[in-house]
Amino acid sequence: MARTTQTADNAPQGIFQSLGIKIKPGRLGLYAILIFGAVLAITPFFWMVSTSLMTLGETITRQWLPKAPQFENYVIAWNEARFAKYFFNSVIITLTTIVGLLVTSILAGYAFGRIKFFGREVIFGLLLATMMIPESVTMIPNLLMIRGDIIRMVVPDSSFTLMNTLWAMTIPFWANIFSIFLLRQFFMKIPDELWDAARMDGAGHLRFLVQVCLPISKAPVLTVTIFAFIGAWNAFLWPLLVTTRPDWRPLMVGLWTFVTEAGPETQLLMAGAVIAVIPILILYFLTQKQFTEGIATTGLKG
Repeated sequence: MARTTQTADNAPQGIFQSLGIKIKPGRLGLYAILIFGAVLAITPFFWMVSTSLMTLGETITRQWLPKAPQFENYVIAWNEARFAKYFFNSVIITLTTIVGLLVTSILAGYAFGRIKFFGREVIFGLLLATMMIPESVTMIPNLLMIRGDIIRMVVPDSSFTLMNTLWAMTIPFWANIFSIFLLRQFFMKIPDELWDAARMDGAGHLRFLVQVCLPISKAPVLTVTIFAFIGAWNAFLWPLLVTTRPDWRPLMVGLWTFVTEAGPETQLLMAGAVIAVIPILILYFLTQKQFTEGIATTGLKG
């Protein structure tokens, strides 16, 4: 009986060895769970891409694979949903958000990590506590500021408003405590010897930040950039609140509008969804190595 059990346990290991893969027997269960989770995660994406290449009849019969790929679905979805305008808006909104966020996060992260001033830890602790506040709680105050209601409390005759503008889509997201925290942790680990050498050359904090810190901080800065890109590109609820016209509505709002217009044409809806997700996939595959390094690294060795 024991020999039979041992033979059964060694069977999967023998398969992996025949493929040239060395796996410890104790980890087979862990790998099985990871593979199962990967299948669950990739199945919706596979179904989305597959459906986007089907005909209407194939989507009704709920097939898994199209008989002949219908690449024209992407052209039809692009034209009917007016994705060109929404895509351009998303690009401008995303780039503006990233630039604003990087400026505030890098400066604040350096100040909290490298400059000693009165109340630094208290202020940073209060900012860090805001991460526990749900986004839905801060959405209404942000909306009141964008609409100009808070300013009209002080100046009743004011006509100030940022509704239906680029700034309404970007300014509330120019500061992010997680990005500040991530960069602060990296800047804190930069050796003091580099700062001493920079001071001997007459450099101040700004020059030290630009010429020394940023060149060796590419991984965390790129990580902040990727998170900012994903957040700005996938924005949906906030653009609906601060826009009443399609002038500055981004791609996700355009996709939602297309859902109400396309009706039962599932293949066109999935084609639009694929168009919306392609830029994120391209960015991740191009920066995958730096992204994982930025998440795992909090400082320098040595």
